[in-house]
Amino acid sequence: MVATAERVRPAPTLLRRDDDGVCVLTLNRPEARNALSNELMFQLQAELDATAQDESVKVLVIEGVGPAFCAGHDLREIRANPGREAYEKLFATCARLMLSVTRHPRPVIAKVAGIATAAGCQLVASCDLVVASREARFATPGVNIGLFCSTPMVALSRSVGRKQALEMLLTGEMIGAETARTFGLVNRVVEPDNLDATAMDLARKIAAKSPLTLRIGKEAFYRQAELPIDDAYAYASEVMTQNMLARDAEEGIDAFLSKRTPVWTGS
Repeated sequence: MVATAERVRPAPTLLRRDDDGVCVLTLNRPEARNALSNELMFQLQAELDATAQDESVKVLVIEGVGPAFCAGHDLREIRANPGREAYEKLFATCARLMLSVTRHPRPVIAKVAGIATAAGCQLVASCDLVVASREARFATPGVNIGLFCSTPMVALSRSVGRKQALEMLLTGEMIGAETARTFGLVNRVVEPDNLDATAMDLARKIAAKSPLTLRIGKEAFYRQAELPIDDAYAYASEVMTQNMLARDAEEGIDAFLSKRTPVWTGS
């Protein structure tokens, strides 16, 4: 009797682990430099949707396996299915994914160990905070292959100054982690051996805050940024009034005055 070989299941394109309120989502296509295939975008979107409804999740961390955080869209997959309809669907899917990161009710941290290019740089710019290895590099290199990084430009131009964004978009050149920090794309640059500990320490510090306050604050930050200054103050004043009426705000103030640790209820 001849034994039949078992079918080898492909490795999942996205991994998830939960650590005391911190959900770590790991892009797991190292052989393709974690390029955003349709499958990977689908899996990442599904986890973003699920964690948005999961009260046990306080903070998200997005990272990549291997030498790249994310090298952008999967160009081989794109060229295998050319045409307007396919392109429109691809970029609509990607736009929804990036908006889901920005509009996620929990803070999202990008932990960048390697390169983040094109849509990978877009994903970094869409996250709320970024911790990068000193060896990390960033680029929007579409101009080098005749394809301007127009969709990455949306997130990038909202994270860095216009001159810095245009320099990246028009030259397509890589910038190092320290330059990315001076541009405003990265919050912290650390030695490679300290990357995981630094990112998790930051995530845990944020996770210890009131989840209601984090949700209110993140949403308000992005909304006010798009308003004229008079409207922004009017909107922020209303948000702060509503926040003051929450139990967590009362608890936080009382705890501060009593010199004790607050107990958050998320309400």
